[in-house]
Amino acid sequence: MTQTANTPLTDVHDMVVVHRAFRREFRLIPELVRAVPAGDTARAAVLAGHARMVLTGLHLHHTGEDVLLWPKLLERCTPDAALVHRMEAQHERVDAAIQKLGPALTRWEAEARPAVTEEVGAGFDELRTALLEHLDDEEREILPLAARHITQAEWNQLGEHGQKEMRMKDLPILFGAVFEEATPEERAEMLGVVPAPVRFLLRTVFARRYERYIRRVREGR
Repeated sequence: MTQTANTPLTDVHDMVVVHRAFRREFRLIPELVRAVPAGDTARAAVLAGHARMVLTGLHLHHTGEDVLLWPKLLERCTPDAALVHRMEAQHERVDAAIQKLGPALTRWEAEARPAVTEEVGAGFDELRTALLEHLDDEEREILPLAARHITQAEWNQLGEHGQKEMRMKDLPILFGAVFEEATPEERAEMLGVVPAPVRFLLRTVFARRYERYIRRVREGR
C-alpha cells in the first residue's frame, strides 16, 4: 500500500507519545537507582521490578516493529532499504544493552552494593544512549514513510501486538506511563480505539492504580 495524492496519511502520532514515555523512564531509572542507599534491598527490589517491566515494554515495542513494520517497509519502500536496515541494527544494539542489564539487575536486587548500583546505573546510561539515537531517527525518518506506505489497520496492529504479549497486570501501569505526559487530545485519540468498558477503567480504577504505583517507584512511599 502506497498513499496516493487523494489518500489520507496514516496517523502515526501515537508512536511519538509512546516514545515520550520511554524517554522519560530511561532518564529517571538510572537517577533513581543511584539514589538507593547501600544495602537497601527492599528499595532495590521495587526499582528492579519497575525497570524490568519497562524493559519488557520496550522489547515488545521493538519486536512488533521487527515483525510487522520493517518487512512491509522493505517491500514497499525499496529505495529506503538502507534506512530500514539501519533501524534493525539499532534494535540489535538496544537489545544487546537490555540483555547485558539482566544479570546486573538480579545481583543488584539481591545485594544493593554500591559497585553493583553503579553497574546498573551505567548499564541504563548505555541503553539510553543507544535508544535515543534510535528514537530520534525513527521519528524523523521512519514515521513519515509509515504514514505514506502503511495502512491505518496495519499500523494499529503494532499496538495490538504489544498488548497481547504483555502481562495483564502490567497493562494498566504501561497505559498510565504513556498517558502521563500525553496531551488531552492525545489521550482522547488513544482512548478512542479501546472498548468503552476499558476506556472507563483507564480513566478511573487504572488511573488511580498507576498513581499509587508510580509514587512508590519515584518517591518510595
